[in-house]
Amino acid sequence: MDEQRRSHERLPEALIDFYGLAPLPREGGRFRRTWAGPERPDGRPEGSAIVMLLTDAPGDFSALHRLPTDEIWHFYRGDPLTLFLLPDGGGAAEGGGLPEGGGTARTVVLGPDVLAGQHVQFTVPAGTWMAAEVADGGSWSLFGCTMAPGFTFEDYEHGDAAELAARFPQEAARITALSRP
Repeated sequence: MDEQRRSHERLPEALIDFYGLAPLPREGGRFRRTWAGPERPDGRPEGSAIVMLLTDAPGDFSALHRLPTDEIWHFYRGDPLTLFLLPDGGGAAEGGGLPEGGGTARTVVLGPDVLAGQHVQFTVPAGTWMAAEVADGGSWSLFGCTMAPGFTFEDYEHGDAAELAARFPQEAARITALSRP
């Protein structure tokens, strides 16, 4: 194994230490909030940003969930990340998204090779079920998410594997693999 590959494999631990990443409850992965805007009258921040790390370790994925506002995903470094999306209404957001009114499941790849169809930035529309994992053959991905208004844990809706698999039977295996109780 060459030095560049060894360095790539050691980098996740260094990034965890550098950013002070901690486990993200229920959803999975490691994260840290890096910014929250001023508080609005409803108690939510005007906006928020996180940095997050996923690896290819068993069980290290962002579980199916949805949020009430658009969420912008940003690829920073590492290996490509697959973003699995299940529509649940809502319109397409500028810069990416799903068609209005639902449809079928979609997989988007976040990564550095934009000329090959990967995205360095992708907007998941409000109400869309989403999950993420390091793409096949990869070992880790560092990415971020921003929202306006900002994220609160009360906004997070955890996916129910049985319910989603019943609604999307053709995606049942992937739904099960990307869900947590």
